[in-house]
Amino acid sequence: MELRYGINPQQLVASAVPVESGRRPVRVLNGSPSYVNLLDALNSWQLVREAGRVLGRPAAASFKHVSPAGAAVAGPVDEVTAEAYGVDRARVGTLTSAYLRARDADPKSSYGDFAAVSRPVDAELAEVLTRVVCDGVIAPGYAPGTVATLGRKKSGRFLVMEADETFTPPGQEAREVFGLRITQQRDDVPLSPALLDDVVCGALDAPATEDLLLGLAVLRHTQSNSVCYVRGGATLGIGAGQQSRVDCTRLAGAKTDTWWLRRHPAVRALAFRPGVRRQDRINWRIRFVEGDLTPDERARLSGVLSVPAPDLTDEQRTEWLAELTGVAFASDGALPFRDNVDHAHRHGVGFIAEPGGSIRSADVEDACREHGITLARTGLRLFHH
Repeated sequence: MELRYGINPQQLVASAVPVESGRRPVRVLNGSPSYVNLLDALNSWQLVREAGRVLGRPAAASFKHVSPAGAAVAGPVDEVTAEAYGVDRARVGTLTSAYLRARDADPKSSYGDFAAVSRPVDAELAEVLTRVVCDGVIAPGYAPGTVATLGRKKSGRFLVMEADETFTPPGQEAREVFGLRITQQRDDVPLSPALLDDVVCGALDAPATEDLLLGLAVLRHTQSNSVCYVRGGATLGIGAGQQSRVDCTRLAGAKTDTWWLRRHPAVRALAFRPGVRRQDRINWRIRFVEGDLTPDERARLSGVLSVPAPDLTDEQRTEWLAELTGVAFASDGALPFRDNVDHAHRHGVGFIAEPGGSIRSADVEDACREHGITLARTGLRLFHH
Protein backbone atom coordinates (compact mmCIF):
# COMPACT_ATOMS: atom_id res chain seq x y z
CA MET A 1 0.00 0.00 0.00
CA GLU A 2 1.55 3.30 -1.09
CA LEU A 3 0.95 6.10 1.39
CA ARG A 4 0.40 9.75 0.52
CA TYR A 5 3.41 10.73 2.61
CA GLY A 6 5.05 9.82 5.94
CA ILE A 7 4.44 11.35 9.34
CA ASN A 8 5.30 14.77 7.84
CA PRO A 9 4.68 15.94 4.26
CA GLN A 10 8.42 16.28 3.61
CA GLN A 11 8.74 12.52 4.13
CA LEU A 12 7.60 11.79 0.61
CA VAL A 13 8.35 8.08 0.37
CA ALA A 14 6.07 5.96 2.54
CA SER A 15 4.38 2.60 2.19
CA ALA A 16 2.82 -0.26 4.16
CA VAL A 17 3.33 -3.94 3.35
CA PRO A 18 1.73 -7.06 4.86
CA VAL A 19 3.85 -8.92 7.41
CA GLU A 20 2.62 -12.42 6.61
CA SER A 21 1.14 -14.20 3.59
CA GLY A 22 0.19 -11.02 1.77
CA ARG A 23 -3.01 -10.69 3.78
CA ARG A 24 -3.95 -7.17 4.83
CA PRO A 25 -6.01 -6.22 7.88
CA VAL A 26 -7.54 -3.24 6.08
CA ARG A 27 -8.23 -2.01 2.57
CA VAL A 28 -8.80 1.47 1.18
CA LEU A 29 -12.18 2.07 -0.46
CA ASN A 30 -11.78 5.81 -1.06
CA GLY A 31 -9.01 8.37 -0.68
CA SER A 32 -5.30 7.98 -0.04
CA PRO A 33 -3.99 7.53 3.52
CA SER A 34 -0.94 9.16 5.00
CA TYR A 35 1.29 7.41 7.54
CA VAL A 36 -0.62 8.96 10.47
CA ASN A 37 -3.98 8.20 8.85
CA LEU A 38 -3.01 4.55 8.73
CA LEU A 39 -1.80 4.53 12.34
CA ASP A 40 -5.08 6.14 13.43
CA ALA A 41 -7.07 3.60 11.42
CA LEU A 42 -5.22 0.56 12.76
CA ASN A 43 -5.24 1.68 16.40
CA SER A 44 -8.83 2.92 16.42
CA TRP A 45 -10.09 -0.25 14.75
CA GLN A 46 -8.41 -2.42 17.38
CA LEU A 47 -9.97 -0.31 20.13
CA VAL A 48 -13.54 -0.49 18.85
CA ARG A 49 -13.26 -4.16 17.95
CA GLU A 50 -12.08 -5.02 21.47
CA ALA A 51 -14.58 -2.74 23.20
CA GLY A 52 -17.43 -4.05 21.07
CA ARG A 53 -16.53 -7.64 21.82
CA VAL A 54 -16.09 -7.30 25.58
CA LEU A 55 -19.22 -5.16 26.06
CA GLY A 56 -21.45 -6.72 23.40
CA ARG A 57 -22.58 -3.38 21.96
CA PRO A 58 -21.61 -1.23 18.97
CA ALA A 59 -18.49 0.75 19.83
CA ALA A 60 -16.96 3.88 18.33
CA ALA A 61 -13.86 6.00 18.73
CA SER A 62 -12.75 9.44 17.63
CA PHE A 63 -8.98 9.44 17.05
CA LYS A 64 -6.43 12.24 16.73
CA HIS A 65 -2.66 11.76 16.47
CA VAL A 66 -2.77 8.05 17.31
CA SER A 67 -4.77 8.40 20.55
CA PRO A 68 -8.51 8.59 21.12
CA ALA A 69 -10.09 11.94 21.88
CA GLY A 70 -13.14 9.92 22.91
CA ALA A 71 -14.65 6.45 22.81
CA ALA A 72 -18.06 5.02 23.64
CA VAL A 73 -20.46 2.17 23.18
CA ALA A 74 -24.03 2.63 21.99
CA GLY A 75 -26.31 4.30 24.50
CA PRO A 76 -28.61 7.25 25.16
CA VAL A 77 -27.70 10.53 23.46
CA ASP A 78 -28.41 13.41 25.82
CA GLU A 79 -29.92 16.75 24.83
CA VAL A 80 -26.58 18.56 24.74
CA THR A 81 -25.02 16.05 22.33
CA ALA A 82 -28.17 15.91 20.19
CA GLU A 83 -28.29 19.69 19.90
CA ALA A 84 -24.58 19.94 19.16
CA TYR A 85 -24.83 17.56 16.20
CA GLY A 86 -28.36 18.26 15.02
CA VAL A 87 -29.94 14.85 15.61
CA ASP A 88 -33.21 13.67 17.11
CA ARG A 89 -32.11 11.95 20.30
CA ALA A 90 -35.29 9.87 20.43
CA ARG A 91 -34.69 8.37 16.99
CA VAL A 92 -30.91 8.15 16.65
CA GLY A 93 -29.62 4.67 15.78
CA THR A 94 -27.29 2.64 17.97
CA LEU A 95 -24.16 2.97 15.80
CA THR A 96 -24.61 6.70 15.37
CA SER A 97 -25.20 7.06 19.10
CA ALA A 98 -21.86 5.37 19.82
CA TYR A 99 -19.97 7.73 17.51
CA LEU A 100 -21.70 10.90 18.70
CA ARG A 101 -21.10 9.94 22.34
CA ALA A 102 -17.44 9.27 21.52
CA ARG A 103 -17.01 12.55 19.64
CA ASP A 104 -18.79 14.57 22.34
CA ALA A 105 -16.24 13.58 24.99
CA ASP A 106 -13.82 16.19 23.66
CA PRO A 107 -15.40 17.82 20.60
CA LYS A 108 -12.72 20.48 20.34
CA SER A 109 -10.02 17.82 19.95
CA SER A 110 -12.25 15.70 17.69
CA TYR A 111 -12.28 18.44 15.05
CA GLY A 112 -10.70 16.73 12.03
CA ASP A 113 -10.74 13.29 13.67
CA PHE A 114 -10.48 9.78 12.30
CA ALA A 115 -13.64 7.83 13.15
CA ALA A 116 -13.85 4.12 13.89
CA VAL A 117 -16.91 1.94 14.47
CA SER A 118 -17.21 -1.75 15.28
CA ARG A 119 -20.22 -2.41 13.03
CA PRO A 120 -20.82 -1.67 9.32
CA VAL A 121 -21.55 1.99 8.57
CA ASP A 122 -25.24 2.59 7.86
CA ALA A 123 -26.90 5.44 5.98
CA GLU A 124 -27.60 7.41 9.15
CA LEU A 125 -23.99 7.42 10.34
CA ALA A 126 -22.72 8.18 6.83
CA GLU A 127 -24.95 11.24 6.70
CA VAL A 128 -23.71 12.41 10.12
CA LEU A 129 -20.09 11.98 9.03
CA THR A 130 -20.69 14.19 6.01
CA ARG A 131 -21.79 17.03 8.34
CA VAL A 132 -18.88 17.03 10.79
CA VAL A 133 -15.23 17.93 10.27
CA CYS A 134 -13.78 14.44 10.02
CA ASP A 135 -10.90 13.15 7.86
CA GLY A 136 -11.76 9.47 7.56
CA VAL A 137 -13.51 6.39 8.87
CA ILE A 138 -12.73 2.71 9.36
CA ALA A 139 -15.40 0.04 9.79
CA PRO A 140 -15.87 -3.68 9.09
CA GLY A 141 -18.28 -2.91 6.25
CA TYR A 142 -20.52 -0.33 4.60
CA ALA A 143 -24.21 -0.39 3.71
CA PRO A 144 -25.02 0.02 0.01
CA GLY A 145 -24.50 3.60 -1.17
CA THR A 146 -22.64 4.78 1.93
CA VAL A 147 -19.15 4.63 0.38
CA ALA A 148 -20.38 6.80 -2.50
CA THR A 149 -21.94 9.24 -0.02
CA LEU A 150 -18.75 9.47 2.00
CA GLY A 151 -16.58 9.56 -1.11
CA ARG A 152 -18.04 12.94 -2.09
CA LYS A 153 -16.80 14.51 1.16
CA LYS A 154 -13.69 16.74 1.02
CA SER A 155 -13.86 16.92 -2.78
CA GLY A 156 -13.44 13.17 -3.00
CA ARG A 157 -10.46 12.99 -0.61
CA PHE A 158 -12.35 11.64 2.42
CA LEU A 159 -10.64 8.43 3.51
CA VAL A 160 -12.84 5.34 3.71
CA MET A 161 -11.21 2.14 4.97
CA GLU A 162 -12.64 -1.32 5.53
CA ALA A 163 -11.31 -3.59 8.28
CA ASP A 164 -11.18 -7.37 8.00
CA GLU A 165 -13.00 -8.64 11.09
CA THR A 166 -11.47 -12.11 10.67
CA PHE A 167 -7.86 -10.91 10.55
CA THR A 168 -5.60 -12.28 13.27
CA PRO A 169 -2.30 -10.41 13.69
CA PRO A 170 1.01 -12.27 14.07
CA GLY A 171 2.11 -13.22 17.57
CA GLN A 172 5.27 -11.13 17.20
CA GLU A 173 5.41 -7.46 16.27
CA ALA A 174 8.35 -5.26 15.31
CA ARG A 175 9.31 -1.71 14.53
CA GLU A 176 12.46 -0.07 13.20
CA VAL A 177 13.94 2.89 15.06
CA PHE A 178 17.20 4.57 14.08
CA GLY A 179 18.63 1.49 12.41
CA LEU A 180 17.42 -1.05 14.96
CA ARG A 181 14.58 -3.52 14.55
CA ILE A 182 12.84 -3.98 17.89
CA THR A 183 10.60 -7.02 18.34
CA GLN A 184 8.26 -8.16 21.08
CA GLN A 185 5.43 -10.55 21.74
CA ARG A 186 2.08 -9.00 20.91
CA ASP A 187 -0.01 -8.03 23.95
CA ASP A 188 -2.97 -10.34 23.44
CA VAL A 189 -4.25 -10.81 27.00
CA PRO A 190 -8.06 -10.67 26.61
CA LEU A 191 -10.07 -8.10 28.50
CA SER A 192 -12.89 -9.58 30.57
CA PRO A 193 -14.80 -8.91 33.80
CA ALA A 194 -12.47 -11.39 35.53
CA LEU A 195 -9.75 -8.72 35.43
CA LEU A 196 -11.79 -6.79 37.98
CA ASP A 197 -12.28 -9.66 40.44
CA ASP A 198 -9.64 -8.32 42.86
CA VAL A 199 -11.74 -5.64 44.54
CA VAL A 200 -9.69 -4.46 47.51
CA CYS A 201 -12.25 -2.01 48.85
CA GLY A 202 -15.83 -1.09 48.06
CA ALA A 203 -18.06 -2.96 45.62
CA LEU A 204 -18.47 -3.00 41.83
CA ASP A 205 -21.91 -3.01 40.24
CA ALA A 206 -22.57 -4.01 36.62
CA PRO A 207 -22.56 -0.48 35.12
CA ALA A 208 -19.26 0.37 36.82
CA THR A 209 -17.73 -2.90 35.64
CA GLU A 210 -18.70 -2.10 32.05
CA ASP A 211 -17.31 1.43 32.34
CA LEU A 212 -14.00 0.17 33.71
CA LEU A 213 -13.74 -2.43 30.93
CA LEU A 214 -14.33 0.28 28.35
CA GLY A 215 -11.65 2.33 30.06
CA LEU A 216 -9.18 -0.55 29.85
CA ALA A 217 -9.91 -1.04 26.15
CA VAL A 218 -9.33 2.67 25.58
CA LEU A 219 -6.04 2.70 27.48
CA ARG A 220 -4.68 -0.29 25.58
CA HIS A 221 -4.71 1.87 22.45
CA THR A 222 -3.78 5.26 23.95
CA GLN A 223 -0.28 6.68 24.07
CA SER A 224 1.13 6.15 27.59
CA ASN A 225 1.15 7.33 30.29
CA SER A 226 -2.63 7.43 30.12
CA VAL A 227 -5.77 7.46 32.25
CA CYS A 228 -9.42 7.92 31.39
CA TYR A 229 -12.68 8.85 33.07
CA VAL A 230 -15.79 6.94 31.93
CA ARG A 231 -19.47 7.23 32.76
CA GLY A 232 -22.51 5.54 31.24
CA GLY A 233 -20.52 3.75 28.55
CA ALA A 234 -18.68 6.82 27.26
CA THR A 235 -15.36 8.46 28.03
CA LEU A 236 -15.59 11.92 29.59
CA GLY A 237 -11.89 12.72 29.61
CA ILE A 238 -8.70 11.02 28.41
CA GLY A 239 -5.21 12.03 29.49
CA ALA A 240 -2.61 10.66 27.08
CA GLY A 241 1.13 10.70 26.61
CA GLN A 242 2.18 12.58 29.74
CA GLN A 243 5.44 11.85 31.51
CA SER A 244 3.79 12.17 34.93
CA ARG A 245 0.74 10.06 35.71
CA VAL A 246 -0.80 12.69 37.96
CA ASP A 247 -0.57 15.15 35.07
CA CYS A 248 -2.62 12.66 33.03
CA THR A 249 -5.13 12.49 35.87
CA ARG A 250 -5.40 16.27 36.14
CA LEU A 251 -5.60 16.79 32.35
CA ALA A 252 -8.30 14.16 31.90
CA GLY A 253 -10.09 15.50 34.99
CA ALA A 254 -10.18 18.99 33.50
CA LYS A 255 -11.70 17.54 30.31
CA THR A 256 -14.27 15.70 32.42
CA ASP A 257 -15.21 18.93 34.18
CA THR A 258 -15.57 20.67 30.83
CA TRP A 259 -17.85 17.88 29.56
CA TRP A 260 -20.07 18.23 32.62
CA LEU A 261 -20.07 22.06 32.70
CA ARG A 262 -21.23 22.11 29.07
CA ARG A 263 -24.47 20.73 30.50
CA HIS A 264 -24.91 23.64 32.95
CA PRO A 265 -28.15 25.59 32.27
CA ALA A 266 -26.22 28.85 31.86
CA VAL A 267 -24.00 27.31 29.18
CA ARG A 268 -26.93 25.75 27.37
CA ALA A 269 -28.67 29.15 27.44
CA LEU A 270 -25.93 30.91 25.45
CA ALA A 271 -27.87 32.66 22.66
CA PHE A 272 -25.89 32.55 19.42
CA ARG A 273 -26.73 34.73 16.48
CA PRO A 274 -28.22 33.02 13.41
CA GLY A 275 -25.57 31.75 11.03
CA VAL A 276 -22.98 30.77 13.66
CA ARG A 277 -21.70 27.37 12.58
CA ARG A 278 -22.35 24.28 14.69
CA GLN A 279 -18.66 23.61 15.42
CA ASP A 280 -18.11 27.26 16.32
CA ARG A 281 -20.96 27.05 18.84
CA ILE A 282 -19.37 23.94 20.36
CA ASN A 283 -15.95 25.62 20.55
CA TRP A 284 -17.33 28.81 22.08
CA ARG A 285 -19.22 26.87 24.75
CA ILE A 286 -16.01 25.07 25.65
CA ARG A 287 -14.01 28.29 25.86
CA PHE A 288 -16.79 29.89 27.93
CA VAL A 289 -16.70 26.92 30.32
CA GLU A 290 -12.92 26.97 30.57
CA GLY A 291 -13.25 30.50 31.89
CA ASP A 292 -9.93 31.98 30.78
CA LEU A 293 -11.00 33.94 27.70
CA THR A 294 -8.42 36.32 26.32
CA PRO A 295 -9.56 39.92 25.69
CA ASP A 296 -9.73 39.16 21.96
CA GLU A 297 -11.81 36.02 22.55
CA ARG A 298 -14.13 37.86 24.90
CA ALA A 299 -14.78 40.49 22.23
CA ARG A 300 -15.35 37.87 19.53
CA LEU A 301 -17.71 35.87 21.77
CA SER A 302 -19.77 39.02 22.37
CA GLY A 303 -19.97 39.43 18.62
CA VAL A 304 -21.53 36.00 18.05
CA LEU A 305 -24.04 36.21 20.92
CA SER A 306 -27.39 37.96 20.55
CA VAL A 307 -27.63 38.36 24.34
CA PRO A 308 -24.60 39.07 26.59
CA ALA A 309 -23.71 36.19 28.91
CA PRO A 310 -22.28 36.66 32.40
CA ASP A 311 -19.37 34.41 33.37
CA LEU A 312 -20.02 31.34 35.49
CA THR A 313 -19.17 32.15 39.09
CA ASP A 314 -16.92 29.96 41.21
CA GLU A 315 -19.95 29.08 43.31
CA GLN A 316 -21.95 28.01 40.24
CA ARG A 317 -19.08 25.86 39.05
CA THR A 318 -18.54 24.23 42.43
CA GLU A 319 -22.23 23.47 42.94
CA TRP A 320 -22.64 22.00 39.46
CA LEU A 321 -19.47 19.91 39.54
CA ALA A 322 -20.53 18.44 42.89
CA GLU A 323 -23.48 16.82 41.11
CA LEU A 324 -21.23 14.68 38.89
CA THR A 325 -20.95 11.26 40.52
CA GLY A 326 -20.54 7.60 39.61
CA VAL A 327 -17.55 8.16 37.32
CA ALA A 328 -15.16 5.28 36.65
CA PHE A 329 -11.42 5.88 36.37
CA ALA A 330 -8.91 3.54 34.73
CA SER A 331 -5.12 3.78 34.58
CA ASP A 332 -2.80 1.95 32.18
CA GLY A 333 -0.09 1.72 34.87
CA ALA A 334 0.08 1.49 38.64
CA LEU A 335 -0.92 4.61 40.54
CA PRO A 336 2.40 5.59 42.15
CA PHE A 337 1.00 8.02 44.74
CA ARG A 338 -2.33 8.75 46.40
CA ASP A 339 -2.46 12.17 44.70
CA ASN A 340 -4.03 10.49 41.65
CA VAL A 341 -6.90 9.29 43.85
CA ASP A 342 -7.30 12.69 45.52
CA HIS A 343 -7.52 14.43 42.14
CA ALA A 344 -9.83 11.78 40.66
CA HIS A 345 -12.19 12.22 43.62
CA ARG A 346 -12.60 15.90 42.65
CA HIS A 347 -14.16 14.81 39.34
CA GLY A 348 -16.90 12.52 40.63
CA VAL A 349 -14.92 9.27 40.56
CA GLY A 350 -16.48 6.43 42.51
CA PHE A 351 -14.60 3.48 40.94
CA ILE A 352 -10.94 2.95 40.06
CA ALA A 353 -9.16 0.16 38.16
CA GLU A 354 -5.37 0.07 38.08
CA PRO A 355 -2.73 -2.67 37.91
CA GLY A 356 -1.42 -2.26 41.45
CA GLY A 357 2.08 -3.27 42.46
CA SER A 358 3.42 0.17 43.36
CA ILE A 359 5.52 0.47 46.51
CA ARG A 360 2.85 2.92 47.69
CA SER A 361 -0.17 0.82 46.72
CA ALA A 362 -1.21 0.75 50.37
CA ASP A 363 -1.38 4.57 50.32
CA VAL A 364 -3.53 4.41 47.19
CA GLU A 365 -5.87 1.93 48.90
CA ASP A 366 -6.06 4.14 52.00
CA ALA A 367 -7.00 7.14 49.83
CA CYS A 368 -9.77 5.14 48.13
CA ARG A 369 -11.19 4.07 51.48
CA GLU A 370 -11.01 7.65 52.74
CA HIS A 371 -12.97 8.96 49.73
CA GLY A 372 -15.41 6.04 49.54
CA ILE A 373 -14.03 4.92 46.16
CA THR A 374 -14.16 1.29 45.03
CA LEU A 375 -10.70 0.04 44.01
CA ALA A 376 -10.07 -2.94 41.73
CA ARG A 377 -6.56 -4.16 40.96
CA THR A 378 -6.19 -5.75 37.53
CA GLY A 379 -2.56 -6.90 37.71
CA LEU A 380 -2.37 -5.96 34.01
CA ARG A 381 -0.30 -3.05 32.72
CA LEU A 382 -1.46 -1.63 29.38
CA PHE A 383 1.34 0.65 28.22
CA HIS A 384 1.16 1.65 24.56
CA HIS A 385 4.00 3.38 22.71
